[in-house]
Amino acid sequence: MSEAVIHGNTVYLAGQVATNYDAGITEQVQQVLAAIDDVLAKAGTNKSNVLSMQVILNNIADFAAMNAVYDTWIDPANPPARATIEARLADPRLKVEMIAVAALPS
Repeated sequence: MSEAVIHGNTVYLAGQVATNYDAGITEQVQQVLAAIDDVLAKAGTNKSNVLSMQVILNNIADFAAMNAVYDTWIDPANPPARATIEARLADPRLKVEMIAVAALPS
């Protein structure tokens, strides 16, 4: 499976999850955002160019904790459009998955 696909000037990231399934929500969000940074860098872009983000939480009660970490990560000058939903994830220990779409710099 691809981590990301580039089509034209747009990068579509696959869903990113934490590497430590047993971590709490804060650490899992930090790991997911670090993974997104890594995939974006490999594609030749960065978080300032993220156009949209889909956040999937295993438990919507984790929204505030997720958002606290997310708000420190985003570029405040270029916040992406975002949707957050609650859904079961592939492993019940996973608390969050994020899917991003980003532009390549011109």
